[in-house]
Amino acid sequence: MRYIVFALFTIIFSGSWSAYAQEFPLISEEEFLNTRSGQRDAWENIQDGNDFFIQDTKGTYLKALDKYLQANEYNPNNAKLNYLIGICYMKTAQKSLAAGFMEKAYRLNPHVTFDVVFWLAWAYHLNSDFDKAIKSYKTYYEDLSPAELRTTGKLIEKKIAECKSGIELTTSPVRVFIDNLGADVNTAYSEYSPVISADEEVMLYTSRRPETLGEKIDPNDLLFFEDIYMAFKSKNKWVASVNMGKPVNTKKHDACVSLSPDGQSLFIFRSSSGGNLYECILQGDEWLDPAPLPKVINSSMHETSAALTPDGKKVYFIRQKEGTETTEGDKDIFVSVFNSITQKWEEGQNLGKVINTPYNEDGIFVHPDGKTIYFSSEGHNSMGGYDIFYSKMDDKGRWSKPQNLGSPINTPDDDLFFVLSSDGKRGYYSSTKPGGFGDADLYQITFLNPELLVQSNEDNLIAAISSPMALSNIESSVELKKIRLTIVKGLVTEAMSNNPIEAQIEVTDNEKNEIVFRNVSNSKTGKYLLTLPSGKNYGIAIKADGYLWHSENFNIPFASEYQVVEKNISLLSLDIGSKIVLKNVFFESGKSVLKFESFPELEQIANLLEIYQNLVIEISGHTDNVGTTAVNQTLSTNRAKAVVDYLVSKGVPANRLQYKGYGFTKPIAGNDTEEHRALNRRVEFTIIQN
Repeated sequence: MRYIVFALFTIIFSGSWSAYAQEFPLISEEEFLNTRSGQRDAWENIQDGNDFFIQDTKGTYLKALDKYLQANEYNPNNAKLNYLIGICYMKTAQKSLAAGFMEKAYRLNPHVTFDVVFWLAWAYHLNSDFDKAIKSYKTYYEDLSPAELRTTGKLIEKKIAECKSGIELTTSPVRVFIDNLGADVNTAYSEYSPVISADEEVMLYTSRRPETLGEKIDPNDLLFFEDIYMAFKSKNKWVASVNMGKPVNTKKHDACVSLSPDGQSLFIFRSSSGGNLYECILQGDEWLDPAPLPKVINSSMHETSAALTPDGKKVYFIRQKEGTETTEGDKDIFVSVFNSITQKWEEGQNLGKVINTPYNEDGIFVHPDGKTIYFSSEGHNSMGGYDIFYSKMDDKGRWSKPQNLGSPINTPDDDLFFVLSSDGKRGYYSSTKPGGFGDADLYQITFLNPELLVQSNEDNLIAAISSPMALSNIESSVELKKIRLTIVKGLVTEAMSNNPIEAQIEVTDNEKNEIVFRNVSNSKTGKYLLTLPSGKNYGIAIKADGYLWHSENFNIPFASEYQVVEKNISLLSLDIGSKIVLKNVFFESGKSVLKFESFPELEQIANLLEIYQNLVIEISGHTDNVGTTAVNQTLSTNRAKAVVDYLVSKGVPANRLQYKGYGFTKPIAGNDTEEHRALNRRVEFTIIQN
């Protein structure tokens, strides 16, 4: 039976135990029964347990465990039964219970199976008993043959390295609270793969519950099919989980993968065609039929996870290795770039050895800052299974060495599907922790700043109210990474009726005269949300047919930290007298020379006049009250004329354009502060004929 060990380790690291289970040394009648009463029932439980065990699915391991535990009441001192119970626990959410049974099996018979020492080591490992795990791994390693050392030995060395990483990471834990999201979200069944909108108002997640749509049980693992659920935040608590229903969910497996920052575009996984990724669009209050991602992303193999960058120009995704394809592991992270010229997605490219390892990567998430990715990996300095890592891209497009999020976030078991709030203060992920509701549950991580060392501070009080599961060593702290991001959100409505409008939103890098993002407001609610990384001068144009567009300027220095700006927009109809301030028209100080950053806004005017041929407009210049009347009058007139001259150069007929300077005669704010004076220094656009 020595050959089984090679299959064993291949199977452990590929996530399937089927080959090993077929050769498993099960219990015989002779070695189990004794003279106690209850022999027949006990032996029937053993037989039933064996039948479930060899089917090798999570659902049948649970059934086998139930039968084996009943048989264990009859004969608790059978080494092989204790061993099998330990194996079953290793396949459930209660892995922490495996070590006790493995210890007893080994104590009763150190040679119960040739690999009992390995399973004992792994059980210690999963319990974070790293010193005992290392000792047992080494004992197993020393018994390997020279041929086995070249294969199995390398994998044992990796497990020992994971334990050493575990010792290092648990010695200096990060300061966090980890809180179960509660009964409004979690159940006795599995909940995982959470995704959130940038404003944390909505969460979608995957669960395997009895109320799944259509067919109930997956015959492959005897568990319920996956469906996607939605929860909303109310008074700082996630509540009101509901099944998303059709067309997002189907009769088979449907799992959420990622959500756009504004919550209006959802990537999902479906088990059809070998497992592919789809995009769902929210139109008003209804989700449209999911559409498959293009073939350069979906392939004949599994694509299990994907995340779109906030500007919509890149999609990161997980692809399973196909045949002889050269990748770093069985599952790697790839990126596809949207070609603005061909209007198509380009072939996915492997992110390379800095990110990908000889082991598996999964669960990719792109933060709304557009520069930081979070993912899970079995490689790097994982303490066991999948750990969560992050990496940041520099200005030259190079990824930093992935950093482990640390303990207690990461554990020796699989830690997957991590997402981070826009402000970097909260994370969400799935984990199987003691005291949960059953199988995997969803948890919120609250990251604590290093200065929060007093037990009575606000963060500690909030976490205490929500019954925190874990607070790491209060003496050990890490600096919370600064999030340099501005979120702009609000409603787009019609000015007269206040009804919501589905408006086109364009975000322009004024310094490059380049559109960096396009989006639409929700047609039912008028809601919109934009994520603007620091370090750019942004022009924002909100447009809808039959309305005068609205512009906003956000000049955000690189050093600007996280902020949320709420900005409701009212669009004016194209009536005579409708007026807007051109917030992205800039001049050199004290002069009438247009800056380059003004051109995107002025081109909006030219486009509008091209569409609506009957419009005649006035461009008016205004100043603050600093300086003489004559100087300000001349300056305001010349600035208005400069705008008109530019529009004429772009082909707008001069007879449709008028200009006038008003100096400081029409202020829109007091001239008492520099902020107010800046508002008065402006150029306006007014419709005088339609």
